[in-house]
Amino acid sequence: MRGLLRNNFYVTLADAKAFAVVVTLLGVFVVAMDNAIPSLLIFYIMLVMVGFPFNSVAGIRKESATKWEKYKLTAPVKRTDIVKSFFVSQLLWLAVGIAFAGMGVALSVALHGYPFDKDTDIFMLFVMGIAVSLFMGAIFFPMYFLGGEERSTVIMIVSLLGGIGIFMGLTTLVNKVYPENMTARQIVLSGIFMMICSAAAFAASCPVTVGIFRRKEY
Repeated sequence: MRGLLRNNFYVTLADAKAFAVVVTLLGVFVVAMDNAIPSLLIFYIMLVMVGFPFNSVAGIRKESATKWEKYKLTAPVKRTDIVKSFFVSQLLWLAVGIAFAGMGVALSVALHGYPFDKDTDIFMLFVMGIAVSLFMGAIFFPMYFLGGEERSTVIMIVSLLGGIGIFMGLTTLVNKVYPENMTARQIVLSGIFMMICSAAAFAASCPVTVGIFRRKEY
């Protein structure tokens, strides 16, 4: 598994470095701006928390281009481990995105103060970023192994939009369950509910993807 994770890391590294440079420069700009424009901070949080995992899933296409995904099957590794390595890699890159978002928020708040009306707003932004990323991965991996590399670009877009759509659907459901003026406790519980749903979808997607990959022939 370590070798597979290392391979996934190097496949994604070049794009991740370029993306990291861009979001670092953008982060400096966002932190320097006054918090009178909190939408900039919201955009930055979502960009880094979804962008790094998106780069991770995009890296799979490079394996197809170099035929490495076929050569890898001749190595002493199980197909189950190959699939699991993709899921673990996305979680690791999500952690990188969370770290970037956390540093951006901490510096912005330290310089300009808290920009939102409720104490739970930052919490829900992180919930949204994590949930969208996990839903995106849960959709992408089984679709990719079903549809193949030639449809990967469309699958990536569909997965991202699907992740956003599912999160918005859950938000609509929560708004129907709770009254308009939700308490802090209700907001936190709603966030935990969304996290559980996204984590469950991501976890359930792994064995489904393994089953698809086992039946796939090259």
